[in-house]
Amino acid sequence: MLLMRDGSTGSGSGSESESTKATEDELVREHLSLVHYAVADMASRLPKHVSRDDLVSAGMAGLAQAARSFDPGRGIRFDRYASGRIRGALLDELRSCDWASRTVRTKARRLNEASDSLTAKLGRKPTTEEVAGQMGCARHEVENNAADVHRALVLNYESLFADASAEDMLASTAPTPDDIIVERERKAYLADAVAALPERLRHVVVGYFFEERSMADLGEELGVSESRISQMRAEALSFLRDGMTSELEPDDAPVADTARNSRRRQAYRATVAGRSTYQSRLTPLR
Repeated sequence: MLLMRDGSTGSGSGSESESTKATEDELVREHLSLVHYAVADMASRLPKHVSRDDLVSAGMAGLAQAARSFDPGRGIRFDRYASGRIRGALLDELRSCDWASRTVRTKARRLNEASDSLTAKLGRKPTTEEVAGQMGCARHEVENNAADVHRALVLNYESLFADASAEDMLASTAPTPDDIIVERERKAYLADAVAALPERLRHVVVGYFFEERSMADLGEELGVSESRISQMRAEALSFLRDGMTSELEPDDAPVADTARNSRRRQAYRATVAGRSTYQSRLTPLR
């Protein structure tokens, strides 16, 4: 027990502080991957001009803050808690990138006015020298001003999304209506292609891929060896690729190497093509 100058006891206060610091450091070291994951996820949807290093630094600060303020008693796992703090730090970093100061906005307005005036007069886009002459300045000043304006346009998210939150700046990863339609059509053609397979090949595909049965089990049921099941699986996959490609990417459809193969392939393709209609393929599968 330590006796302080004011007479109070300070037993263990220093060791408790050191222990707390060690715990925070350990949490940070164990969860560094959260920062890199969050940065990678966000950077993939941001302009390349945004510094990845700056985002990492902001994310590390968010992780450190999460370690300092984490309370295990709340019943929340640290990784979930820290992920929210890291994401918040990254969004704060993006908000801080508002380079469009009043000076930059003035430069942008002058550049636009000079360029628009010359375009109307010349009937074409003016050169940098012509814009410089119109503004009464040197070429390098115009280039510097244009660079400042460009950075502001790229990074000034708050002005681009005046009524939106920082989350709204990020491109949506949700599928578009076109994506949904294409995916439905692809799944429908796959179902048609499987159904159009010769019976024994279809049995192998359904058993192996959909029912997750072993080759030994399928071989015993069909009275053939495992190696034969493997060959049948390869043959079935070749048919499936052929049938789907002929409908989705007809220009890439493979050419049969023999007359017999050609007839079989053509018959199979025709069966796949005729099994469903465009409307039924776009109906969600249940």
